[in-house]
Amino acid sequence: MATSIRMTGRPALRQFVRHYSAPLDSSIPASKLKYVPTSGTYPKGFLVSGTHVGVKPANKSHPDLALIASERPAFGAAVFTTNKFQAAPVQVSRSVLEKRGGAGLRSIIVNSGCANAVTGQGGVDDAWAMSSTASAQFQQSSQPDDHLGPNSLVMSTGVIGQRLPIAKILNKIPVAYSNLAADHAAWLTTARAICTTDTFPKLLSTTFTLPGAQHAGIEYRLAGMTKGAGMIHPNMATLLGILCTDAPISADAVSTLLTTAVNKSFNCISIDGDTSTNDTVALLANGAASPSASTAPISSSTTPEDYAAMANILTSFAQQLSQLVVRDGEGATKFVTIRVRNALTETDARAIASTIARSPLVKTALYGKDANWGRILCAIGYTSPALLASGAESVIPARTNVSFVPAENSASRAEGVLKLLIDGEPQAVDEERASRLLEDEDLIVDVDLRVGQAEGTYWTCDFSHEYVTINGDYRT
Repeated sequence: MATSIRMTGRPALRQFVRHYSAPLDSSIPASKLKYVPTSGTYPKGFLVSGTHVGVKPANKSHPDLALIASERPAFGAAVFTTNKFQAAPVQVSRSVLEKRGGAGLRSIIVNSGCANAVTGQGGVDDAWAMSSTASAQFQQSSQPDDHLGPNSLVMSTGVIGQRLPIAKILNKIPVAYSNLAADHAAWLTTARAICTTDTFPKLLSTTFTLPGAQHAGIEYRLAGMTKGAGMIHPNMATLLGILCTDAPISADAVSTLLTTAVNKSFNCISIDGDTSTNDTVALLANGAASPSASTAPISSSTTPEDYAAMANILTSFAQQLSQLVVRDGEGATKFVTIRVRNALTETDARAIASTIARSPLVKTALYGKDANWGRILCAIGYTSPALLASGAESVIPARTNVSFVPAENSASRAEGVLKLLIDGEPQAVDEERASRLLEDEDLIVDVDLRVGQAEGTYWTCDFSHEYVTINGDYRT
């Protein structure tokens, strides 16, 4: 007798699909709580807020509109995605910066839940409306209008190809302005408001001093927030990042300092090899901590010592911030440092590290705790010649070494380096020891090319079953 089989169809399965959005306190995984700050020291003259709009209809309570504001006009710069399909907020923010020459900026307005990307002229109009409405809030203050147009940058993140519920957003911008505050709770709520599939808000702050005589004894502050867990790969290599400092920095220096920092941080991370349409990292500097208006702004030409110090401070800070993105990679269980040493050029080292970092076979082996060094070697070997400055001499198999190195403070640190390949010759691998090392959350993959003295580092994560689940269900 024939058996009748009823096909349930895809819609019936949707009841089992998980939904991902900005997390509540209780939903942050226990393993990630250590990355969420419980306090902070934030730059003077900056106020922030996170407000609920409901950009996605299913979002009934999470903040999804962030406003980062300076109480005084600030110098600013941004580095944007290189994706050809640049989202409307990217286009608008570029235009704002160009028209103003990076001066007189008052805020950054950010929505999560919808990327406003590939949305035509209507999407561009919406982004301009967000910038104009945010800017109008500051025209009510004591600062006169400088007649250079909107002074607010715009960022959006979420699903591509959908229009913003712009009326809802515009109605809530005055509320976001009225909610502005300077305390830690406000900064943390704002960091939450820019999240999408992130499992925790990414927020850092620090204090620093500069060596120059004009800045002696002055404590400056730097804060930053970022979001991103998927669609992460240079150039740029995060979804959104916002840095604020109360140090006085010239307009030109803001741009060059940010570019330098991003090239060694956000452009050195990879989760899945995809570069977003919306990637933006912005820096605002308002000089609010300067003791007087006569304090010389940081500049490569007039204060070279302070400029060099600021470059190091900002780069180190951006690296720490960008690494939080990797630690929150969609479905990730490992934070992996890919270190390529003794290359002929830094370009070669970075190209090889990038290739290893985005290899699905390497990433799945790491997830499976499999010391499959052959996949690493394969990735080194197929690095695109177009990316290698030194041609055939970039990699010499008979000189190549590959090792797993336990990260500092890891459980397997005492066992030392696990050598997998020495001068092109495979080593007998203690699989039990390898398994213990690969149990650690943090791991260093060390590649020694032995052809030069240059070095390059990338930060990446593994690929798990969860990554497929999240991205298979992303729009539902």
